[in-house]
Amino acid sequence: MHYIHQLSDWYFSQMDALGLQLFVFLGMFIESSFIPFPSEIIMPPAGHEAGTIINLVALIFLGILGSLCGAWVNYSIGFFLGRPFLTKYGKYIFVNEKQIKKMDDFWEEYGEAGTFICRLVPAVRQLISIPAGMAKMNIFKFSLYTSLGAGIWVTVLALCGWFLRDWSLDDFGNKLKGDLLPYLIVAVVFMTVSYVMYKKRQNKVEE
Repeated sequence: MHYIHQLSDWYFSQMDALGLQLFVFLGMFIESSFIPFPSEIIMPPAGHEAGTIINLVALIFLGILGSLCGAWVNYSIGFFLGRPFLTKYGKYIFVNEKQIKKMDDFWEEYGEAGTFICRLVPAVRQLISIPAGMAKMNIFKFSLYTSLGAGIWVTVLALCGWFLRDWSLDDFGNKLKGDLLPYLIVAVVFMTVSYVMYKKRQNKVEE
């Protein structure tokens, strides 16, 4: 437990050192690229420390922008380097065969809409940008879908911190890990399932 507190103290000291705005942008940029880094430890603390509603909105915007820039990195990998690169060098950017298969399955099932849906699904959030690049998806449509999906995710996480801003940072961290995170995951899963069901019904109507 002592080491956990030390790690927590170090993490929040980095937030202070970088400044909240840069911390959010860089954190979400990394989270949205191929580097595994959970957004659940970026946006809620940022929302907690925002101070004013204007700052909160600015942090949400920076979170979305960071997510989009990170997604462009993965899109570029798929667009310019493609499957041969992933098959040969994927392990060096934390992408294994199982993840490639999962990306392919999602893309085959949902196509371009997957770039929105998967922004709300842990474990494939970042990776869906790679098959979008390999499929040469229109960059403007990709950016729109990615921004919309990331916007929902970033806003929900930031609001979790904002509504608990009267708690101390230690209480907030403990509560987030212990009590709130399961509900947050359930809420995101519910939104995702609802959207998928809507798309399937829409496809049946079109058929």
